[in-house]
This record gives sequence, C-alpha cells and structure tokens, in this order.
Amino acid sequence: MSLNYKEVAEILKIIDASSCEEVVLELEDTRLVVRRGGVSGGSQVSTPEVPSISPRAEKPVQSSANATATDNAVAGSDSDSMTLRSPMVGTFYGRPSPDEAPFVEEGTKVTAGTPLCLIEVMKLYTTIEAKADGVIESILVEEGTLVDFDQPLFVIRNSDS
Repeated sequence: MSLNYKEVAEILKIIDASSCEEVVLELEDTRLVVRRGGVSGGSQVSTPEVPSISPRAEKPVQSSANATATDNAVAGSDSDSMTLRSPMVGTFYGRPSPDEAPFVEEGTKVTAGTPLCLIEVMKLYTTIEAKADGVIESILVEEGTLVDFDQPLFVIRNSDS
C-alpha cells in the first residue's frame, strides 16, 4: 500500500491542527516522517519541505499546511530588504485568476499578511503572504513558472528606509 498526494495532504492538515511535534507513519514499504519546524536560536527560521514519500527511505518532512511568508522570509544582503522564498515546489501565479490584476507589482506597498502570490501543487493553491510592511522591490519569478523549494520569489524593501 502506498500513499497518494491527497492522502498525504490530509495527514498534514490533521497534524498541523494538532499539537504533536513528530509523526512517523509506516505502511509496508513506505515510511513518512513529519516533524514540525520551529524558530532556531538566531534570526533564521526553519522552512517547510515538500513532503516526500519513497519506498524504504526515511525523508524528514516539516509540516505547514498554511505556508506563509513568515516561514520563508530571509534577510537579504542589504539589511533594509528581505528575500521571500518559496515554501514548496509548484507553479507560481502572481494573480488570483488569469483575468484579474496581479496581487502586487514592483513598487507596491504591502503590509504583513498582504497576499503576494499563489503557488499551485496538484490543483491545491497556497497563498504566500508578506511577512512585514514594506515595498516590493523586485519580483524574481515570471507568471506560470515552476518554482523550486526555497527559490527566491520577491525582494521586499523595509518601508522605514
């Protein structure tokens, strides 16, 4: 017996709603390990990984059904800006639907929680939100492009600078 993507997504939702820190699920030749991420000692934040299911191989996975920019923002080389990174592998969409305006454009002022884009994985859409107030300095990905885990998506300049 193996798990499909829908089953893994449902398992991750249940785990995310619970207070457990780690779950190990073994089914015949499949082993799924899910570990909840947390803030480490410095300013770096652990980022979620895309769930992996592989026969006879243990792949640690950190759960986050509600992936937000908070989990993926990393300070840029310039202390007045931050680079927002993709929490997963998927297709980047900068607008809610093809016939609507983009969520943001370069120069757009954003506040924490402002939707910036969608990342689609197998018809499941995750909204990526701004972590803090600022101005979109650059959009690093084109509409409809496949993005990798931890790939830079946006550079957001601190609005105080």
